[in-house]
Amino acid sequence: MSPLQRKPFGRTGKVHEITPVSAGWRYVGFSLYRLRAGETAEEATGDREVILVMVEGKASVTAAGQDWGILGDRMNVFEKTPPHCLYLPPAQGWRAMAETDCVIAVCSAPGKTAGEGGGHAARRIGPDGIALTQRGEGPNTRWINNIAMEAEDVADSLLVTEVFTPAGNWSSYPSHRHDEDDFPRITYLEETYYHRLNPAGGWAVQRVYTDDGTLDEVMAVRDGDVVLVPRGHHPCGAPHGFELYYLNVMAGPRRNWRFVAAPEVTHLF
Repeated sequence: MSPLQRKPFGRTGKVHEITPVSAGWRYVGFSLYRLRAGETAEEATGDREVILVMVEGKASVTAAGQDWGILGDRMNVFEKTPPHCLYLPPAQGWRAMAETDCVIAVCSAPGKTAGEGGGHAARRIGPDGIALTQRGEGPNTRWINNIAMEAEDVADSLLVTEVFTPAGNWSSYPSHRHDEDDFPRITYLEETYYHRLNPAGGWAVQRVYTDDGTLDEVMAVRDGDVVLVPRGHHPCGAPHGFELYYLNVMAGPRRNWRFVAAPEVTHLF
């Protein structure tokens, strides 16, 4: 199996934990909890900012000294309804108690305190203000729930979005990369993909490759897998009969998403 592909290491509790150290990069962190009703998860943000995404189910959340009530109303991610999310700045704690079986994604990146030029306070993100939006056309059509992209001034570093790719379609395509710090031409952004399949027993394909071929990995991703994108182009394909969802987390030295197309697909732009 490719070192870029991470399988869940459990069925309940924390089932993914990707840190900058374990990924071999500097910015993006991603964890995932699968909780049964009544179970809890609890963490501190430390020197990082965090966006909690209620992928599925409902949980009572306290965080940053506040009771945020019950977050979540999407019981199956493929309902495609807007997610309930919560942004937390550095130096805060959070605790979630599952009201139903639930899946909680913990997206993180370096943050700043108010004294360091930060100033993004804890706040709800969605479901209000998040609208399912079409991107692409034909067999390149997919549907996006933008949670925290650069148009929304809600974070210091994090960029987070959900993508739904219909069966038989391509996504994160035409192939593109964001692995150089040369704004405004391109930005350096590390990225994780948390994949789900419908039906869950299905599979999809993700390729991660560079123009010079020094990195070229093709992975058959299963329901619940995470793929790391440290550099290079990173398209996904969903076979006929299997719908694909993924949650993207990106971060780098600046909070802008600028990319360069792969040479072989420039005629598609």
